[in-house]
Amino acid sequence: MKIILSGGGTGGHIYPALALIKRMKQLDPSTEVLYIGTEKGLESKIVRNAGISFKSIEIQGFKRSLSISNFKTIQLFITSIQKSKKLIKEFQPDVVIGTGGYVCAPVIYAASKLTIPTIIHEQNSVAGVTNKFLARYVTKIAVCFEEAKNEFSNYSEKVNYTGNPRAQEVVGAKPSPILEDYQLIANQPTVLIFGGSRGAKILNKAFLEALSRLKNREYQVLFATGEIHYESLKKQAEPFLKNSSSISVVPYIENMPAVFANVELVVSRSGATTLAELTALGLPSILVPSPYVTNDHQTRNAESLTKRGAAKMIAESQLNGESLIESIDELMLNKELRKNMADAAKKLGLPEAADDLIQLIKEITD
Repeated sequence: MKIILSGGGTGGHIYPALALIKRMKQLDPSTEVLYIGTEKGLESKIVRNAGISFKSIEIQGFKRSLSISNFKTIQLFITSIQKSKKLIKEFQPDVVIGTGGYVCAPVIYAASKLTIPTIIHEQNSVAGVTNKFLARYVTKIAVCFEEAKNEFSNYSEKVNYTGNPRAQEVVGAKPSPILEDYQLIANQPTVLIFGGSRGAKILNKAFLEALSRLKNREYQVLFATGEIHYESLKKQAEPFLKNSSSISVVPYIENMPAVFANVELVVSRSGATTLAELTALGLPSILVPSPYVTNDHQTRNAESLTKRGAAKMIAESQLNGESLIESIDELMLNKELRKNMADAAKKLGLPEAADDLIQLIKEITD
């Protein structure tokens, strides 16, 4: 099997593609992969570091307002289609898959015009502009939320509910003493708080406001600030942390799935990859959606879980030290409530998501 993948802009578009590649190579080591992205995007570093063959095209997204740069975008789109066709003809893939971000548009469009089977993978409950544009051209559409099916109502015959391949990658995470790496006690009730790789200012602010009370709780707290905020927050938190062994503040968590498997509760944003991991592991969560993302899709993602009892949501405008600690206490001090939420999350999890997507690939390439 030869496969081209394209996705970029955010880790949420890149990591599902890498999880799919990993699973395909596990099942068939002879699988050949080419990843097409941009040099400016995160994918250029992440994909190359993963040892995957990478080629780049030049493309940019449209501005929402009238702008002269949109004329350049159109010109780049046309030339990137031509380059994509050249790369596709050279590689001769069996299938081409787009996992989101504007870089997918010329790649998937070019593949469809070359009559090569194509799939777009939508991770969020609200479809991105690129995937909406590509829906009419692709062979199949894979979604991770039931709500996303409505986003492609004009192409319902193409839509398949596969889930996020990242879910299958984390499901093997097991209990371990990893919390000791963060100066906490293994096998103790623990809540993990983080705002993504870059951190979230509002979560950092609420954490500082709650810190004087958090240090006296019956549970431990592992808090990831985001690297750019670490030094400033650590300095502000230092007076409260001197005599506390139950709170650990770190800039970044490298092996998040391993930590997920050893905590009782997660407080985080509601990006698609994070939710795929939480539901695959059946982990209770308090979600604080970012209101700054396209179409407010994180709120829709979070609502998909909360209406099924799989998570609790706090709007960013309502988040402060008081609401944070009240919400954490509600779950950390009530084991039965936590279990009910965990069970509901588990029901939404798709632990064989990568295999389901691979099956879809086989259907359109056999």
